[in-house]
Amino acid sequence: MPGTKRRPHHDLEFTLRRVFGKREFRPVQREVIVATLEGEDVFLQAATSFGKSLCYQLPAVVDFGITIVISPLLALMNNQVASMKKANVRVETINSTTTATNKKKINDDLQCGHPLTRLLYVTPEYCQLDSFRRLLRVVYSQRELARIAVDEAHCVSEWGHDFRPSFQQLSWFKAEFPDVPIICLTATATARVRDDIITTLGLNASQLKTFRMSTSRPNLHYEIRFKNDDEDHYDDFVQYLKRIHERRAAPERASQLASQNQRPDNWPGIIYTLFRKDCESLAARLRSDGIGAKPYHAGLPHTERADALAGWVANKEGYDVIVATTAFGMGIDKENVRFVVHWQIPKSFEGFYQEAGRAGRDGKAASCILYYSREDRDRALTMLARDQQRQPKSGAVSAQQAQLRHRLKSMQSLVDYCEGTTRCRHKMIANYFGDDGDTPCGMACDWCRDARALVKRKEAGLASEEWVSTQRDLGRYNIDEYE
Repeated sequence: MPGTKRRPHHDLEFTLRRVFGKREFRPVQREVIVATLEGEDVFLQAATSFGKSLCYQLPAVVDFGITIVISPLLALMNNQVASMKKANVRVETINSTTTATNKKKINDDLQCGHPLTRLLYVTPEYCQLDSFRRLLRVVYSQRELARIAVDEAHCVSEWGHDFRPSFQQLSWFKAEFPDVPIICLTATATARVRDDIITTLGLNASQLKTFRMSTSRPNLHYEIRFKNDDEDHYDDFVQYLKRIHERRAAPERASQLASQNQRPDNWPGIIYTLFRKDCESLAARLRSDGIGAKPYHAGLPHTERADALAGWVANKEGYDVIVATTAFGMGIDKENVRFVVHWQIPKSFEGFYQEAGRAGRDGKAASCILYYSREDRDRALTMLARDQQRQPKSGAVSAQQAQLRHRLKSMQSLVDYCEGTTRCRHKMIANYFGDDGDTPCGMACDWCRDARALVKRKEAGLASEEWVSTQRDLGRYNIDEYE
């Protein structure tokens, strides 16, 4: 029995303008939307600025029935729900912040079999509950289960950088509702991760509509700033930011900004740190230098985090820079982020690419700076080595071992990226994700801008050791053991 009625094509451009306030589709968006409206299973891999969420939100507006969106991130869900409600779309979410009263209202809506809700955001863990599955069976029996959207689909794969075991249980959807289309969306998936996602979710690879957009973001300028533990790179960053503020404060530029209701010192950005204590101390240090900075991490009170996020998104004075731990900004609809800084080397190549991709979503130039030291590298590899030593040394490769193996390879690739002085950084990113298309840089990385100067900065900024296979010799980590 079909899971949902199929509605003929609507004027998608009209809905795009009226509901979403956008003048035109970005490349391939329309094709993806048409494919899911026609009942096809879809896999979409595209960079963070592509507008992947539109590819299931717009169909939910024009199609019969309800779209279930499975997302791993609370901030992403709440942000998208708020955005859809502003557009007068019937949207709900069930997560840890949902009140009992509201949850009952949502469940009653599902129980009738003809829900008024067009989009329902839930966690993968919630999808495992028998009570929720029973409600979906009711909706399906009335042919009103329109589609399943799996956001951040790389979490499905044990080879992905944010593997969540609960995502692997989502194979239940295709087994239970074989004719209900599934759309998978991610910005970060290697070929192996893509194949694993398709297999795990029970999708038919030969019939799947696959859309892979280029990783290239030519408006982003990638730069490595070399350091060592004997130096404090705080002054380097503050000088960078103050130089920008000074240029914007020049009379002619200041007048232009004033006409656009902008302040010269408003240069929105994100600084990612690995540790919570660094979030708070760095934000306080920036404020002491007159820079509006707020910390954001899971250990802060919810009200403080909500205030920091709301002020930053609204460009309020004193909320120009968010100093955050990883994953902040995922799904946040803020287009004018002008810089993303990694204060230390991130935990994975995928994490770096996704976090850096928060910058320049408006298509204008933005900077992605990573402060790199070999001391940070060694600390990261040492932590991975400890995890490796706790793994069993015999038997079949477990899911934990497979994930650790990927983490080791991802970190090694990120170290190679940071140490690299012979190739365009955009091309290195494309190569990691298997993107063989043209990746024009246009001087938008430190190597293309001045390769000789990059080499000199590396020699001056790092300790004199050479980066070779000495890590294996020292027993710090051993990828071969998991081959």
